[in-house]
Amino acid sequence: MAKTAKKEIKIVNIVVSTGMEKEVPLEKMAATLPNTEYNPEQFPGLVLRIKDPKTSALIFSSGKVVCTGARTMEEVERSIQSIIKSLKKLDIHVTIKPVITVHHPDASGSIGMDLNLNILGVKLPNTEYEPEQFPGLVHKLKGTNATFLLFSNGKIVCTGTKTEQEVNDATDKLIDNLKKLLNKK
Repeated sequence: MAKTAKKEIKIVNIVVSTGMEKEVPLEKMAATLPNTEYNPEQFPGLVLRIKDPKTSALIFSSGKVVCTGARTMEEVERSIQSIIKSLKKLDIHVTIKPVITVHHPDASGSIGMDLNLNILGVKLPNTEYEPEQFPGLVHKLKGTNATFLLFSNGKIVCTGTKTEQEVNDATDKLIDNLKKLLNKK
């Protein structure tokens, strides 16, 4: 832990869902629009790849939508508007403003300290570390919904939170816990 802890973390993926409150003819959508994948024998939803912003949406015949890949809520909004425009090309007019539910933002970055994962695997509670299987340590942060992947170079991935504020709060708590643990002799 030679470096001073300097947190740098950013949202890399926001997973949201919404509903268009319209039935969607998935076969027609797949036949008409580019950047779609639809294989109902394998999965009941259609995948729509959106170029700008670079996101993907799962669209179901009920009009339910799951969108992933956005890094900001503005990108989420633009993706949903892109889906509405695509539906309009099929003569499906969405007249409601879709209510967006954020399921979780995924974040990655660095906590600015080198980590000895062998020591943390033993001393840090709620942890799984099997370096033969995966080079990172998995840590469920107690008292939160956050789960972290920790790497020896101080890089982290955080998932399970609901807001950017929760990501930052959980990361701060993680850094405090690591400092306390690693400063004990």
